[in-house]
Parts: sequence; structure tokens; C-alpha cells
Amino acid sequence: MLKFLNTTSTAAIAAAALMGMAGQASADIQHLDDVIITFSLCVGTDCNNGENFGFDTLRLKENNLRLHFDDTSVSSSFPNNDWRLVANDSANGGANYFAIEDSTAGRIPFRVVAGAPASSLYVASSGNVGIGTSTPVVNLHTVSGNTPTLRLEQNGTSGFTAQTWDLGGNEANFFLRDLTHGSRMPIRVEPNTPSNTMYLDSTGRVGIGTSSPAAGLHVASSENPIARFSGTGPTFMQLDSDDDQSVQLRLLSNSESRRIVGMSGDGTVKMSQILFRDNAVEIAGATDTLDVWATIDVNGITTRGPTCNPGPCDRTFDREYFNVPSIEEHAASMWENQYLWGVGPTSPDAPYNLTEKTAGMLHELEVAHIYIEQLNSRLDALEQEVASRE
Repeated sequence: MLKFLNTTSTAAIAAAALMGMAGQASADIQHLDDVIITFSLCVGTDCNNGENFGFDTLRLKENNLRLHFDDTSVSSSFPNNDWRLVANDSANGGANYFAIEDSTAGRIPFRVVAGAPASSLYVASSGNVGIGTSTPVVNLHTVSGNTPTLRLEQNGTSGFTAQTWDLGGNEANFFLRDLTHGSRMPIRVEPNTPSNTMYLDSTGRVGIGTSSPAAGLHVASSENPIARFSGTGPTFMQLDSDDDQSVQLRLLSNSESRRIVGMSGDGTVKMSQILFRDNAVEIAGATDTLDVWATIDVNGITTRGPTCNPGPCDRTFDREYFNVPSIEEHAASMWENQYLWGVGPTSPDAPYNLTEKTAGMLHELEVAHIYIEQLNSRLDALEQEVASRE
């Protein structure tokens, strides 16, 4: 049976209770039926007669405020953990806060310290959670006036090395910060970075500037240059085959301007280059149209340069241009210098110019054939003289 109490009946009950307790200092009151109060209720040693409730329906008022949920379930199949709502520490100089206490375990999993900003934690009707905002627009929405940040801290309590990471963003960049090692930032993204600046697809391919990478690393850009690698000390790019298969560097273009170029240190002057034509490979200087040093094709290797130094190339046979020394003069020079004049000195311990040596040997071969022709003429003359004496 429900008992509906109004102010008149409440006063009557209170008067009767006081009369019944006139002979004792205090006593518990136990109701064996429902109690319904149609106005407000104040509980605590500091509640006043005529308490001004304002809009409060239930008020707890004293210097140690606790609301305990004591679950008396005894069956092992029913939950029976006890909980307590706690307002502030009881000790002098303690903290001001509101907390939910796991009374069975003796710890506080949730606490709100006095003075916390508005909307420090806000759960919207959509289920979105706001931190620092009452209008969260995504699942977890963090708002701060200066660099909203998420900290991931492994504190070492489980036996693993302590490590702290920060994930944050501001007007300068979005960053991943390694706080443990001097606040290094291995990843930074500036505002207005283009879409697909880095893209990882489901196959593990990485796209730079593309959302459809066609290789392990696919760089797509209209920048010039597309990529640059720099470092200190000896710097190189290495291609490894883990299973000893072929290793290739491919230059894909329908243009014959497929090339590897050597530049000056500041990247402004072209020094030399290798060009991969459709049917030949050229080694050139700064200008491939005017400064080709060598061409390699199916017909062989063609060099372009001062190949006739010191000899005059085919002008060896031009008597007005080149005076062929006598066999005796040539031999004397050869034995005195210990090398052929056209070939020049060739030390076994020093590098040499293959083009110049080849041209020099050609010159000496031509001179040798002149000598052969001279000796053959002498031989013919001697044979004719011998024949005339017979």
C-alpha cells in the first residue's frame, strides 16, 4: 500500500514521532511500506527547518557527503559489486571533486575535479563524445585553444620500457611526437597538404601523390624534380634482390630522351649524361646534340673527340701534310724513348686513355705499312738488279 504524504500529514507524523521519542535521545525509523514525498527532501546533519530547495528535489547536506549503493546479492550468479558517489575528500586540506567509487575494489575509476572547464567531457545524443566541446561532430571530438593533443603513455608498470607518444595538431602542422626521446617529430603534415600525398593501399603499396599505386612505391608528381635523395658522406641508392633474381633500373618513355644526368653540386649545371636512345646508348657532356663523347650500338663503339693526337689520322698518307720519318729515325726514337711516338708512354701502373691509345696504334700501323711499302720497293729493286746480272 502506498502512503501519499502532504505537508499537513508530514507535520502530523513528525509531531507524533517526536512524542514517541520524548524519552530517548535518538532512534531509527523504519517504514515497512513505500514512502512518497511530494516535495523536496534534504538529508544530512546540516539540513535546516525551512530549507530553501530552489529547484532541488533531493539535497544531501553535511560536511561528508557520500551516496552508497550496497548490493546485498549473495548468489554467485548475481552481480553484487558495491558503488559509491563521493563528493570531496574528508580530510583537512583534501581535494574537491565528484567521483564514482568502486567500493568493493576500493578505487575510483571516474573523477571530476572542481574547476574543470565546461564540456570537459560531453556525450551528445548522437553518441559522439566531445572533449572541450558541447557540439561534437565526430565520434571523438577534441577542442582546445592551443594544440589539441592525444597522449599515449606506456608507464612501465607492466614490465615494458616506458615510452610516450603525442598525436597533436595546430596551425603549423599535424604531428607524431616522440616525447621520450627529446620530443622528436618523425611525422609532420602541414595544413593544406594535397590529397593522397601519401597513400597506403590494401596490398601494401605506397603511393606518393596517387591513390592507385602500381608498384611497391609509386611517386606521381608534376614537380621537377619528382624526387631528390640527399645525405652526408658517400651517398648511393641500392637495389637488392633477396632471391638473387635480376635487378633493373627502368626508364619508361616513348621519347628518346631517357637519360641519367650528372649535375653540379648546387644542381644548376649539367656536367655529363648517359642517354638511352631507341637503338643506341650515348655518353655525352652538357649538350647531347653537340657534345657526344661516345655512342654504343649494334655496330660497335664510336668515340668522338681528339682521337688523332698526336698522329694525323688518315692524313698520315698526305705527304704534303705529314713527313714520315725514315725507318732509321723511327727506330732510333723508339729505342731512345722506349715507346712508339704515335702511341706514347704506357705505364703498367697508371691508367691510360683507350681512345688515344687506339688512335695512336692506328697511326703507327699506317706508318708501318708505309715502311712495308718502302721495304717492298727496295726488295723489288734488288731483285731486278740481281736478275739483270744473271
